[in-house]
Amino acid sequence: MESEGERCSSGGSCDPQVVCEKHLFKSEPSESLVQLACSHRHCAFPLHRNELCIWNPLRLSGHLYSISTVSFGSKINPLLVCSASCERVIVWNLDECTQKVQEGLTPQGIVIGTLLGTVLHVRFSPDDQQVAVCAGSRIYMLSADTQDILAELDGHLAPVTAAEFCTWEKNMLISVSEDRTFKVWDYSTGQLIYQSGVLTAFPLLSLLIDEENKQIITGCAEGQLWIFSLISDHNYRCVAHINLKKEQEKFCNKVWKSGKEIGNSASRMLPEGSVETSLPILLIEHCDFLISFSLFFFFNRYSALNTSYFWIGSSTGLFIINLANFELEAFLSYKDYSNLSIRFARSCALTRKVLCLITSMFEGMIALLEVNVAALVRTQQSDFLLHGNENSLLVIARYRITKHFFPLSDGEMLACGLADKTVLIFNSNLTDTYNIFSGHDGAVNSVGWSHDKKWLVSASEDRTLRVWSVCNNEPALILGKEKFHKTVRFAQFYFIDAFILLCCGAEFHLLSFHLDTTKDDLKRYKQRSVCKLVQKFPMASTMEITSLSAVNDFYSYIVLTAGSNRALEVFDLNAGCSTAVIPDVHTRSVHQICQNKGSSFSTQQPEAYNLFMTTAAGDGIKLWDLRTLRCERRFEGHSSRSYPCGISVSPCGRFIATGSDDKCAYIYEMRSSTFSHKLGGHTESVINVAFSPSSPQVSKSLLFFLFVIKTCKIFTASFLFTTLLFS
Repeated sequence: MESEGERCSSGGSCDPQVVCEKHLFKSEPSESLVQLACSHRHCAFPLHRNELCIWNPLRLSGHLYSISTVSFGSKINPLLVCSASCERVIVWNLDECTQKVQEGLTPQGIVIGTLLGTVLHVRFSPDDQQVAVCAGSRIYMLSADTQDILAELDGHLAPVTAAEFCTWEKNMLISVSEDRTFKVWDYSTGQLIYQSGVLTAFPLLSLLIDEENKQIITGCAEGQLWIFSLISDHNYRCVAHINLKKEQEKFCNKVWKSGKEIGNSASRMLPEGSVETSLPILLIEHCDFLISFSLFFFFNRYSALNTSYFWIGSSTGLFIINLANFELEAFLSYKDYSNLSIRFARSCALTRKVLCLITSMFEGMIALLEVNVAALVRTQQSDFLLHGNENSLLVIARYRITKHFFPLSDGEMLACGLADKTVLIFNSNLTDTYNIFSGHDGAVNSVGWSHDKKWLVSASEDRTLRVWSVCNNEPALILGKEKFHKTVRFAQFYFIDAFILLCCGAEFHLLSFHLDTTKDDLKRYKQRSVCKLVQKFPMASTMEITSLSAVNDFYSYIVLTAGSNRALEVFDLNAGCSTAVIPDVHTRSVHQICQNKGSSFSTQQPEAYNLFMTTAAGDGIKLWDLRTLRCERRFEGHSSRSYPCGISVSPCGRFIATGSDDKCAYIYEMRSSTFSHKLGGHTESVINVAFSPSSPQVSKSLLFFLFVIKTCKIFTASFLFTTLLFS
């Protein structure tokens, strides 16, 4: 064994403070993939194939053949370690072994299994009383202190590569295999509880159980990760699928545009004709991201949601993934650091904080690395993320404005715009039509209430905008085709009914208006209401604005727009200009921006109003924070491939509702990426949803009302508008 100490040379191509090589061990190269182990104080790995090395140094002999897997116990006192080869499985008590060495005696372990075959993975149970041994396509449950086989789990069709115990469900074990499936077992009885379908064309290599979110995360040999829910009534549904290659490319492009250097190879695209390396997911481990670096104050101050992170160990480097938005936060490429001896890893092990143990893919070397997560993130994240910004954007206006009183709405009426050119108002119980407005010559694209609920504004495919009095069938204001060069896609009241916002083509208009419903007896045809264009705001580099959102319930200068270029742009109307652009918000154009606007009947923290959602066909829902302009969480599980399904946030700010192609509406909790309720009963796709503003709280009983609207726009279909009323 050879130690080269701390190897933090300054000649690295990247900041040498990010990672240093604490120790380098020379050993005979392993014959195959080996499971290494790291705990809070120790690292364990095979040395010269059949010798077990526990660093800080302790050598244990007992195997005749090459050790293929090592694992530490779950408890610290006493700390156990299990090593396995094809001929025997041994459990070692490290305290006893250390004492034996100090006394000049040869330490010995307890042989708990023999001749089980090639062992790829071992794992102690939470109480350290049992050991799950993955040998071939079977899992043997062994006693940790005897040679008893307590159970034999047989069901996989190929070698089992990893197994983990579920800590909150008694007797539950989850396994993954080269047969590309995962299985859930009751290991006390040997019963198979659940088996997944084939997830991928490549073997599954790694597995992690996330206790906080009650999820499992598994990765395959080609850089793909899947997250499944373990909540009892979720039926092991898939929460998210992550393509690590794509996330790496997206992250590199973002960092490259920010002008930061993250390595000689990572910060630029691969040249044409070059060979791409695969990203096998060798290991998944929790990452104490917030505790391990100095940005803790920032996330507590600016982030509205608690977020967990995990490490991904691959052959080319280490990745930090955000479990809320499933995006890459930082990554470390081994070959970008000249102070590291190993460029490509065959196996790896990680602690939650800083230590990483890797073996070389081509040489007989094992390296112990110390990673400075703070330095790693500092070199790759934006300056705003690191230092904060006192002048960051806020939805609520900073400056005091004289307040006005308006009567409050209790959610008694529901407005709908139809493809048959009409606008309908219903009672909230959907049992009676309150009013019908007709006059548009094309499908109604949007309808919006005024703050005092006396007026409705509607926009149509006929390139007109109309304002209606709730109590009158005739429009109070009509803006005709001569005002707009393209279809008006969206219109709403703004700044507590002081203005009207509308989007037309690649720009949105700010209009001031005065409504007068009185009639001149001599000129009854002449409208007395007036409207004036204040300013036009073009969205950069786009052909059309696909969605617009602004708050009307309180004073806010912020207007959010999304375009056909898949970007989102933030406008500050107090400054009269665009202030931020987020490119590539979704893989397709955003069809709805939904802000957390609250309700007159519900109170939230002021910071919560800076959250907003975006959605695009086939790309789920993303939750953003205006202050950081970062995606904080993703919501997947509903289907939205065929129709642009609408979304809505509850008045209390705790829930998100969305329509879906599968004839259901879905409810997500803001702090969870998987849905909590799936509301069936529809006969066609649910394309829009809305919460009642007057009932923001959720109780055990969930009441919802359905309304079917028959339309014939482009094709004949039955569209549904769903109102969700929580009481």
